[in-house]
Amino acid sequence: MLLVPGDPLNPRRDDPHFAAQAAAARAEGITVARVDHDALTRSTDDDMVAEAVARVPAAEDAVYRGWMLSSAQYAAFEQALHARGVRLRTSAAEYRTAHELPGWYDALAPVTPESVWTDGDDLAELVKAARRLGDGPAVLRDYVKSMKHYWSEAAYLPDVTDEAAVERVGARFRELRDDAFAGGFVVRRFEQFTGAEARTWWVGGRCVLTTPHPDTPDDLPTGFDLVEIEPLVAELALPFVTVDLVRRTDHTWRVVELGDGQVSDWPSTHDPATLVTALF
Repeated sequence: MLLVPGDPLNPRRDDPHFAAQAAAARAEGITVARVDHDALTRSTDDDMVAEAVARVPAAEDAVYRGWMLSSAQYAAFEQALHARGVRLRTSAAEYRTAHELPGWYDALAPVTPESVWTDGDDLAELVKAARRLGDGPAVLRDYVKSMKHYWSEAAYLPDVTDEAAVERVGARFRELRDDAFAGGFVVRRFEQFTGAEARTWWVGGRCVLTTPHPDTPDDLPTGFDLVEIEPLVAELALPFVTVDLVRRTDHTWRVVELGDGQVSDWPSTHDPATLVTALF
């Protein structure tokens, strides 16, 4: 079964962003059910979350394709669905592993920029963490997301030894992320990349699709090799993830991000039926 968000303006329709994926699933004879994403993100209260999934029938295997949920929200989602006889293919623990950088970093450390992180949003702890990278530039984010569109004020750290700058960028990042701040600060060593990113889609530890990144839907890089990356992703043993790759200036392909595939966006230039086929 495929679960998608309902249209906030008309819950009897699919959210327009996911409607094509839902239509492709129905065309393949796959059951599609709608959930109330707004209710899922408004509260983890049992009654509220139960209402969000009230129209979902029982199923032994369900995959969500929708807007991002925090790890706590997904855990409440899983629990409410379980009460209705629905088993999500991706458990709450597996979702957290994929969704938050500390969950997947150790497995992919050889192929992704060196990273350190804090537990929580204390700026003094951020400064201490940044020092562990030694010196040089870095990029700031939290466990889930960066603020790359605010590059100079809330993402880029020209030198991790400049404690005042680290605090300033960290404070601005925290301000911009507001209630969406997830887990703690993450400092990733800056690497110089070139060209567009590719998004690879993995089901059961195997790469089943390669697409452009949704931010550059008309630009699909070529020539990358998954030989080194594939066993590392497979070892994580996650049901459905995406891995974003980009070429470093020395021509080495690097992992920019691993994310849970259920909440990874699909490029507008590609047929959603290919994703549905890969999943089911």
